[in-house]
Amino acid sequence: MKLLLDENLPKRLKADFPEHEVFTVREQGWNGIKNGRLMQLMIDNGFDALLTFDKNLQHQQNFQKHPLTVFVLSAANNTYAMLTGLSAKVEKHLQKGNLFKGAIVIREE
Repeated sequence: MKLLLDENLPKRLKADFPEHEVFTVREQGWNGIKNGRLMQLMIDNGFDALLTFDKNLQHQQNFQKHPLTVFVLSAANNTYAMLTGLSAKVEKHLQKGNLFKGAIVIREE
């Protein structure tokens, strides 16, 4: 799968998904682009899912207009040490294939 890490996530998180093509917003040159436009760019460039720490995105986007999967990582903070613990949960969804189009909140247990 082709994944995009939002600019609010540490780029080290890429290493947690070695079986996938993972890019950062910065690598794509998309820094500062608002979410609706970002999601359209993702569709235009063949991305399957966005990983983000932005808990508001799930309420702000029209997932019928932008049929993408967005993994909202919900943790105490957005450090790699905290978020790497959520990667296995994201990977379980990715392994299923045929991803749900919309927001999937991934929380700590």
